[in-house]
Amino acid sequence: MQRLLVISAFLSILLVSCKLFPDKENNKKDALARVYDKYLYKDELKSLIPQGTGANDSIEISTAYINNWVRQELLLKQAEDNLDEANRDFSKQIELYRNSLIIYTYESELVKQKLDTVVPMSEIESYYIENQNNFQLRENIVLASYVILSKGSALATKIKSLLQSNREADKEKLQTLCQENEAEYMINDGTWISFADLTRKIPLTVDDQQEFLIKNKFYEVKDSTTLYFVAISAYKSKESISPLSFEIENIRTILLNKRKAVLLNQMEDDLIGDAVKRNKYEIFKK
Repeated sequence: MQRLLVISAFLSILLVSCKLFPDKENNKKDALARVYDKYLYKDELKSLIPQGTGANDSIEISTAYINNWVRQELLLKQAEDNLDEANRDFSKQIELYRNSLIIYTYESELVKQKLDTVVPMSEIESYYIENQNNFQLRENIVLASYVILSKGSALATKIKSLLQSNREADKEKLQTLCQENEAEYMINDGTWISFADLTRKIPLTVDDQQEFLIKNKFYEVKDSTTLYFVAISAYKSKESISPLSFEIENIRTILLNKRKAVLLNQMEDDLIGDAVKRNKYEIFKK
């Protein structure tokens, strides 16, 4: 009921805006709301509503925006009226924020244009070897395969057998069988995943992860509708050295950030050097 009243009010605003708002200026006829002497206009809402949005959704989006705008403007007016001049002067903060935003935007564009984002695997490997002690695991990780089937599936015995096999041919058979029967699965391809991520897919009830990983190479669990098979071929414990394959993207990011820092520092040095040559700045000694 409340929503219908809000929507009705919104439609009324659209239909009789000329009557609601004084005709001080010609464009007041496009106003949707007023708070004291501030007006919200139709044009300000255009970018909020994606093309193809239905009429009801458009009204809902517009109504929410109008209500939020009114609330914010009323709060702003109240704050301005009750704060002294010193507490309302944010000119320095605004200038600092503006300057930071302009510099950040310029640097971001410079990085897009100038930064070499190709990181050879050899560079990643070298960094990993030189900094292995920095790559201690924060959680247990596993090399695992799993298959999720409907409870009572005729494939269960075959899937279970193939999943526990180490033969590449059996892995291929398992993949084909899962695809043909539209079973959800993941087959270990050498990619490490966190044990926590595995338990988000498979409902494993584990009090002690370390003990579970030591004792279980294959595990099956079921609920009222579903059967889950999990095969764990290897694991690494929390606080041991993380394998390279688990850290590739992390190292790539580290190396790119280093390149970015070098690029920006060089840009600043060149800028200062050029300014010195052209006598564009000086520091006065008092």
